[in-house]
Amino acid sequence: MTVTKAVQTANQAFVLHPGGTFAFEERSKPTVQSDRDVIVRVMATGLCGSDVHYWQHGRIGPYVVEDPIILGHESTGIVVESGSGAAGLAVGDRVALEPGIACNTCNHCRNGRYNLCRGMRFAATPPYDGTLATYYRVPAECCFKLPSHISLRDGTLIEPLSVAVHSCQLAGFMQDKSVAIFGAGPVGLLCCAVARAFGASTVIAVDVVPARLASAVKYGATHIYQMSAEWADKNAVDLLATAGLHDGVDIALDATGAEPCLNCGILALTQGGTFVQVGLGKPNLSVPVGQICDKEIVFKGSFRYGPGDFKLAIGLLDSRRIRLDGLVTHEFPFGQAEDAFENVADRGGIKSVIYGPNVDEEEAKASLV
Repeated sequence: MTVTKAVQTANQAFVLHPGGTFAFEERSKPTVQSDRDVIVRVMATGLCGSDVHYWQHGRIGPYVVEDPIILGHESTGIVVESGSGAAGLAVGDRVALEPGIACNTCNHCRNGRYNLCRGMRFAATPPYDGTLATYYRVPAECCFKLPSHISLRDGTLIEPLSVAVHSCQLAGFMQDKSVAIFGAGPVGLLCCAVARAFGASTVIAVDVVPARLASAVKYGATHIYQMSAEWADKNAVDLLATAGLHDGVDIALDATGAEPCLNCGILALTQGGTFVQVGLGKPNLSVPVGQICDKEIVFKGSFRYGPGDFKLAIGLLDSRRIRLDGLVTHEFPFGQAEDAFENVADRGGIKSVIYGPNVDEEEAKASLV
C-alpha cells in the first residue's frame, strides 16, 4: 500500500467525560489503515445542538456518554496523508468532511439509504469519537473538496447544509410551491436557502426570536412570522395571513422539534400537503392526528443525509445559488472550546466555530479567491 505523508505532529483532542466535564488530552494520531483512508488535519469545526446535548444531558435517545468521547462533526480540514486508492485527493487539498461511515453491505446501504444503516459509525455519536482534535481519519468518499471561494471556516456549514438538502428533497418538488420553515437556527436558515434554490415561490421563516427572523430574509425567506403564545390554530391562521395564503402552505419543515411548531405546521398545511420533521425535541409529542388524516397529509421524518446530498450541497455553493456569508457569528480558538459550548447553550448568535489546535485563524477564514 502506497501512502503519501506529511509531517507528523501531536494529536491534541478536546474530550467530554461522563458527568459533563471537559479536558484537553493527547491522543494517538490516526494512521492510514486502508488504501482509501485519508488523514485530515482539522482546521475548523462548527458546533451542533447535539454536541451541547451530550454535554448537558449525557445522552440522546439510546446513545449514552458512558466513556470519554471527542465531540464535533461539522468540520473542514486539509489532507495530510492519503492511501494509494484515494483517487482525486492529494496532500494539501481543502476538504469538508462527511462524518458518517456506513457499512456499505446492509440492505439500507445497498438500497441507497445509507443514513439508515444500523452499523453507521457517526462522529461524536457514542461510542465513536468526533472531530475536535488535530487529526481525523475518514474514507476518501467522505472527503469533499471545497469550492475555491468557500473558506475553511464557512465550509463547516456544508454538513448542516446537507441536512437541509436532504429534508427539502424529502419534501418533494418545490418549484412554485409555498413552504413554511419552523426554526431560524442554522439548519432552519439553510432550509430557507435550499427551498428558494429549489424554486419555492414563498418561503415563510417562523421563530420566536426576532433577531433570527431578521437574518432569515438574507437566506431566502420571502416572509417571516414570529410565533406567539397563542394556541397553535391561531398561530397557523396568522402565519398564513402574513404570506397572503388562504388555502394553506404546500410544504412545512420543522427544524425545532418543539410541539407548538409541529402542531402549527400541520394546521397550516393545505389538503394533501407534506410535512417533514427535521429537528428533534422531546421523543414523544402530542400531534393533531385528526388533521393529518382529514387533510391526507404526507408526514415524513428526516435523518441526517444520504447519497448525493453533500455533493449537491457543494454544487449549490459552487454555483453561488446559496451563500453562507454571515452565518458564522462566533469564532473560538481551540483552547477556548468550552466557551464555545457555553455560547451555543446560551443561544448566542447563529453558528459558533472552533478552530483546530494551532490553526492560523486568518488562514481558516480566507478563501482561495
